[in-house]
Amino acid sequence: MRHIRDLREFVAELDKIGEIQHIEREVDWNLELGAVARRSYELRAPAPLFENISGIGDGFRVLAAPGGLSSQAGLAYARIAIALGLPPDASGADIVTALADARRRDPIPPRLLDTGPCKQNVMRGDDIDLLRFPTPLIHDGDGGRYLQTYGLNIAKTPDGSWTNWSINRMMLLDRNRLACLIPPPQHLGIIKAQWEKRGEPMPIAVALGVEPGLPYVGGMPLPEGADESHYLGAYFGEPLDVVAAETVDLLVPATAEIVIEGYVSHTDVADEGPMGEYPGYLDRSAALPRPVLQVTAVTYRDQAILPVAVAGAPVEEDHTGWGMPHAAEMVHILRRAELPVAACWGVLESANHWWVVAVRPDWHEQTGLSSKQLAEQIGRTVFGAGKLAFGIPKLLLVENDIDIADPRQVIWAFASRAHPEHGEIHFANESQNILPIYLDAHERLSYHATKVVHNCLIADRFEPDERPTPSDLAHAWPADIRRHVIDNWHAYGYR
Repeated sequence: MRHIRDLREFVAELDKIGEIQHIEREVDWNLELGAVARRSYELRAPAPLFENISGIGDGFRVLAAPGGLSSQAGLAYARIAIALGLPPDASGADIVTALADARRRDPIPPRLLDTGPCKQNVMRGDDIDLLRFPTPLIHDGDGGRYLQTYGLNIAKTPDGSWTNWSINRMMLLDRNRLACLIPPPQHLGIIKAQWEKRGEPMPIAVALGVEPGLPYVGGMPLPEGADESHYLGAYFGEPLDVVAAETVDLLVPATAEIVIEGYVSHTDVADEGPMGEYPGYLDRSAALPRPVLQVTAVTYRDQAILPVAVAGAPVEEDHTGWGMPHAAEMVHILRRAELPVAACWGVLESANHWWVVAVRPDWHEQTGLSSKQLAEQIGRTVFGAGKLAFGIPKLLLVENDIDIADPRQVIWAFASRAHPEHGEIHFANESQNILPIYLDAHERLSYHATKVVHNCLIADRFEPDERPTPSDLAHAWPADIRRHVIDNWHAYGYR
């Protein structure tokens, strides 16, 4: 297993197999960049590396779609595999198994270095200017420009006993402030609440352009109290290299492209959102007041690369970077419960709304359970697993005789094996597990079920201003931007 410690090394490895498209043509951060990235997802084209962005100096660059899928034969998951030290032709099952196996190993804490590449440039005080970075306005209708879409938010509890590494979006407000989405039930929200109780703003570091394995660790639903950087060490069998931040008592990845330091207020708020999001639709809600991050320092590399995930219709990083680690944690939890699990998978094309558990064919002989009893045990285990259960609205249970990473086979098995009368089990909602999905005006919440099926015909009616609008190229960008991107596709360097 090869541990790639640097985003630039990751880009070089993707370049070798044709998974990077260098775009030297000038591209506007205002919608054009996001539209090019969105089209690359939809065509499963190479990840665009924007090297000339309108109005942006200092050689700053943007890498979009770092965890997108590939159209090359046998390399569908190449970007994810290489990021996690696996061969580029690794399967989805290989990736999930590697992540799950590491949960059994002893954690390895980071290694503190005196300095690192992330310290090449330092901004403090009046020198801080976030507007220098190539932050894109991604979708038409977004509430602002999003600087943080694929980086790690690093925060620790006031007593220092737990450091959390997570990915939550942050919107640019001005030269030294960001508006932060920090949901209270998530781990970052739990830590923020501890700082609020203490009456102090929360110190935080936002590391952008980190080594490529870190976002998958940040997307994994490890239990409360677990340090994701220690798990990364266990995964690779060697520590993550870190350095001390400049103005907050936190350790940050030594090779990060950009590190933003500061304090999250409990009283100062600013409107944030809406933003096209991972279920695959444009968010029509109004902006909401969110906590403000007051920046106290910024460090960055020469010719820094900002990674960008363009959230929306599947498949993009919200689905690969969240779905595969979640499937791995599901495997680990079910193994620990001594249930006969063979594999788990989040169906990426469902925007992670369908999840699959495949059990070994000899499950009945080994457990003595009926199919209903087995389904109930698996459901209680998964839906009762804390953070893992968040975002698992529909769980399909099958025997391990299909490739559960192939959506065609999953659809076939679901359609032909789930009995319309007794092939469904519902589990009561718990507050931390409620995930919004688009149904109708009277039913906005998902539910938990295994073997979900309905023997009735449902026609949902949406009010005109509530109809879900796909967050894809055809709907989330103005017609002139779409036409410009399509007409200039070859000029960007794509074939």
